[in-house]
Amino acid sequence: MKRWLTSPAGTGYFLVLPSLIVIFGIIIWPILYSIYISLHQLYLVHPGKFPFVGLENYLKILQSRVFWAAVGRTFYFTGASVGVAIIIGLGIALVLNQDFKGRAFMRGLIILPWALSSVVNGMMWKWIYDGSYGALNGLLLQLGWIDSYKVWLANPRAAMNFVIVAEIWKETPVGVLFILAALQTIPSSLYQAAKVDGAGAWRRFRYITLPLLKHIILLLIVIKSVWAVRDSFDIVYMITRGGPAESTQVVTFYAYLTTFKFLRFGYGAALSYLITLIILVFAVVYMRLVYTETLYAEAI
Repeated sequence: MKRWLTSPAGTGYFLVLPSLIVIFGIIIWPILYSIYISLHQLYLVHPGKFPFVGLENYLKILQSRVFWAAVGRTFYFTGASVGVAIIIGLGIALVLNQDFKGRAFMRGLIILPWALSSVVNGMMWKWIYDGSYGALNGLLLQLGWIDSYKVWLANPRAAMNFVIVAEIWKETPVGVLFILAALQTIPSSLYQAAKVDGAGAWRRFRYITLPLLKHIILLLIVIKSVWAVRDSFDIVYMITRGGPAESTQVVTFYAYLTTFKFLRFGYGAALSYLITLIILVFAVVYMRLVYTETLYAEAI
């Protein structure tokens, strides 16, 4: 044993051991314990009772209309925020890829919204939407588009769209950076040859730029979809608290309410793992798309 400890292999394991203990303590053990909790009925209103219920929590969630309504809102939030952010990011990247005075300054400026934390971003947009002193009301009133201040976040049909606008504003710079970096790799000779052949701006974009950006756009969809599901809690919590009338209650906020407001820890742990499964489905589907496109491109 002593000889093994003084060997290179033993020394390596000994040096790695503290890191493994920390990883187990802050990552692996909480995951295992949360799985254990999800299989029990842990309800702090009745702290003495902790019965094993197996998959009952998961089955109750899958049968819950509230859960599926929250999932639908999450899909809408993710699809709208990711899709619009990528489209706007593509447009801005195309502009910033041109040669004009002040381009370097604009490239630095565009990253500022993304540099803000989700909490600060949500609080800022909550003030903008405020029905008493919000900047949105002030601007529209000065432009003459409204005749009195509106309580924008009180409308259940519009509240989610206002939350999505706040998310788009924060996440668009990521798309700009990714797409701009990809645009820099496209040889200018392709555009010059297309001009010689008489291709206009739209045809150059459609047949040169867009196909060469396809992989980076698919990668953005994967990354930003996962981020959108993750960040949906922060932005909803800061702006609407899930209201009005649960119209912005996404699945992550529903898990928060269940766990920390109603103290149903077993049910909440099961909810968290189902949310993880949703994110995993997003990632697998999109990565399959990326893999298929890569194989197709290599075959050509």
